[in-house]
Amino acid sequence: MRSALLVCGVLSSLVYVAANVAAGLSWKSYSFADQTISELSAIDAPSRPLWLALSIPFGLLSLAFAAGVWWSARGNHKLRVAAALMFAVCVLGPFWPPMHLRGTPATLTDTMHIVFACVTSVLFLLTIIFAATALGRWFRNYSIATLAALVLFGFATFLQAPAVGRNEPTPWIGVYERLNVGAYMLWVAVLAIVLLRESSAATGGCRAR
Repeated sequence: MRSALLVCGVLSSLVYVAANVAAGLSWKSYSFADQTISELSAIDAPSRPLWLALSIPFGLLSLAFAAGVWWSARGNHKLRVAAALMFAVCVLGPFWPPMHLRGTPATLTDTMHIVFACVTSVLFLLTIIFAATALGRWFRNYSIATLAALVLFGFATFLQAPAVGRNEPTPWIGVYERLNVGAYMLWVAVLAIVLLRESSAATGGCRAR
């Protein structure tokens, strides 16, 4: 059961990528390079129904993976904190307020969308930090590289974000944001594989004894 839950980490990342691609292709005029991921779920966006439909399996897989990380923690308190942070992200997911399409007057939901994005970004960073300090040196170094990528591409996205609300051109913002989110999704998949290998090694050791 624990292995199945950990596999959900890899599957959740794959589903997110698939949702990103499928939703983007369903909106004929959408630009993967120059538009944000959030615009795929914007109010009245052609891609919104498909994005919301695919967000359900993504959310369930993410929740299952968080349970798998919690289960794998055992006496590792730092890894357990990382799992708790993952649970927090999963809880926020269904309540994430959508933004409006470009050129539409902003309302409270647009402001709350930004607040949720900031909170989630902090939770992502804390999750990586706690998990990095809970596992071995290789994973810690990989996590540091991931953190650097998140900060770099997150900052590049942040610089152009105000132009979205003003309905101005945002060249490459979609690339920066996808590299940012993609770095985290890859990290989740790697974490799942690391924990699966540790679980397999522990099981093998128990059988040998």
